[in-house]
Amino acid sequence: MPLLLVDDVHKTFGSHAALQGMSLAVGHGEIVALLGASGSGKTTLLRMVAGLERIDRGRIVLDGVTVDAPGQQPLPPQQRSLGMVFQDYALWPHLSALGNVELPLRARGLADARQQAQRMLERVGLGALGARRPHQMSGGQQQRVALARALAVRPRLLLCDEPLSNLDAALRDELRDLIKNVAREHGVAVLYITHDQREALALADRVGIVERGRLLQIDTPHLLLQKPDSAAVAAFLKLYGPWPVHSDAGTMKTPWGATLADAAAQQVYLRGSALRVADPAAPGAVRARVTDSIETADGCELGCELHGVGIRFSSPTRLDPGFDVHLLIDTGQALTYPLNLS
Repeated sequence: MPLLLVDDVHKTFGSHAALQGMSLAVGHGEIVALLGASGSGKTTLLRMVAGLERIDRGRIVLDGVTVDAPGQQPLPPQQRSLGMVFQDYALWPHLSALGNVELPLRARGLADARQQAQRMLERVGLGALGARRPHQMSGGQQQRVALARALAVRPRLLLCDEPLSNLDAALRDELRDLIKNVAREHGVAVLYITHDQREALALADRVGIVERGRLLQIDTPHLLLQKPDSAAVAAFLKLYGPWPVHSDAGTMKTPWGATLADAAAQQVYLRGSALRVADPAAPGAVRARVTDSIETADGCELGCELHGVGIRFSSPTRLDPGFDVHLLIDTGQALTYPLNLS
């Protein structure tokens, strides 16, 4: 039995359907990230798991116990054994870092609350800063305190709502790894909400794509990128496309002339790994127009247009906008979909 089961959950705010039949399972010790744009419903789901919103239909089950379903009294948030880390840190400003971590432990009547809080601060790299108050700390340090506070009570499930979105890129990577490592050490399952694809893929055992209150696909990062279930998922992951597919004497052809094996294909997407720069004389090389170029430490990143679709890739040489570059396309990596699949 999974630790968390979200079973056919619906939620409506006025005329807006925030969740439409959402179903999701999180195993014991598993890290699951939900990836979606603002307004997709992912934060609404997190709030219902936390007990901060009621569901309209369906049920939410934690460790075999139904904590919310229509017609029953929901289990209060404080009885769900959850930890929460928010985007805005949500620290008590009048307490020190140590006091913030210690308070929920004292509320549980633990005699060694201060010692446990100090150990958790040390684990997140703030052992020497326990006396500082939130306004005396950087954003990254405050988020470390929030993480220490959430994990100090040894929750069975950690809920993270865009916890790193206010931080710079390098600090996001560092704290993402810290959340992952500390959760693994303590055997805590994590339900992590983000709009950052890189963050989700680097952190989670499984990643779910949420759009308009529905879970489009959930899979390991590898399978999600290799086999998007639909054109909607491929587009959300920012794979290149779509290019229309046309029939030529019964053979399905791409705009650049490649033949596809899928007789039902009506549109095609490509991963970046399917493209490589080629010599203009190479058999099968196709031409793309350079639209912009960015100098990088490894050479140059080119932005190009290939039959109406923008693509980006690394190039050992710089080309100015307006020039052409030749590419070889591995159609064995082509992802094909009918037009009516969403």
